[in-house]
Amino acid sequence: MSRIAIVGAGPGGLVLARVLHLHGIEAVVYERDASPAARAQGGMLDLHVDSGQRALREAGLEAEFLRMARREGQDMRLLDHTGRILLQEDTPEDAPMARPEVDRADLRAILLDSLPPDTVAWGRGLRHAEALPGGRHRLHLADGGTAECDLLVGADGANSRVRPLVSDARPAHLGTHIVELGVPDLARTRPDLAARVGRGNYWAFGPDRSLSAQLNGDGRLRVYLSFHGPEGRRAIHGIDADEPVRARGRLRDLFAGWAPQFTELIDACDDTVVPRTLTTLPAGHTWPHARGVTLLGDAAHLMPPAGDGANLALLDGAELGREIAAGAGDLDGAVRRYEAAMFPRAEQAARFSARVHEMLRAPDAAQRLLSVLQPAGE
Repeated sequence: MSRIAIVGAGPGGLVLARVLHLHGIEAVVYERDASPAARAQGGMLDLHVDSGQRALREAGLEAEFLRMARREGQDMRLLDHTGRILLQEDTPEDAPMARPEVDRADLRAILLDSLPPDTVAWGRGLRHAEALPGGRHRLHLADGGTAECDLLVGADGANSRVRPLVSDARPAHLGTHIVELGVPDLARTRPDLAARVGRGNYWAFGPDRSLSAQLNGDGRLRVYLSFHGPEGRRAIHGIDADEPVRARGRLRDLFAGWAPQFTELIDACDDTVVPRTLTTLPAGHTWPHARGVTLLGDAAHLMPPAGDGANLALLDGAELGREIAAGAGDLDGAVRRYEAAMFPRAEQAARFSARVHEMLRAPDAAQRLLSVLQPAGE
């Protein structure tokens, strides 16, 4: 059996390993984290029926997903910076699970539990890979070791170390900078804020910046402050995660012109302060087919956040696994078929995500989003 190496134990890489395992095909997932608990996995994901949920069905994990998915995570509240509520949608208990939310950590846990324990090589991240004759590749790993494979799959995210084998593309800044904050155990510690924010997504938009919040399954409210345009980087300049009290004060000042309920939310946050800069690959990013190597997820098609990234990564992993299983040992043919289907699908999603991102950066973002969520006549 050909040896398959997957770099990155994110959702896409793990789904690929799971689908291969279901078909009796061995793969090794090389992951830089020392263990599954080495770092936090981030917030919630809304998994779509035709992509993320489809991938989990392909992986035989739909039942496990539905047991942990949060239907109420589909709730939404949309406001402007004055505090005026433009839209409030509360999900009925019998609503379909069209886009339920799931904690990233929970999703990763069900994927890991579905694999043999030695599938993931923890603490063995990729430093670089080199091409060998016949389409094979040698992996040079962070622990000083090496490994060889017949197929190398880069599932290693935005700054993929596999991507340079097939493409010169590099992520470019989107002009949006984000600072993540959070309120632990929201319902217990701040029931007043819990009632105001609701059970799902909470969005507020003002000129050149926005605030969003999302209640996670573990009770933590994750708060995201976004700064758009050329002033975005300057706004978060000097915000130091090691000085959370000062950082929150600076952020509070940046939202001083907003309704008091928003600065009150910032004041309620704990000492978690995580600044980030959003980046993207060009929409329609492709590469000439190269024997023995391919990419999936953000490594292949990093795009502005609009709800599609993780869903596409899951679908990429499931479809690549299915093609390999159906290929009767023809890895190159399987990869060709996977790429032929993935490229146009990813381009369509990337162009949609770019349009959403530009809409959310607009001065009248709240009204534009409202017109999309609640078309005229409804």
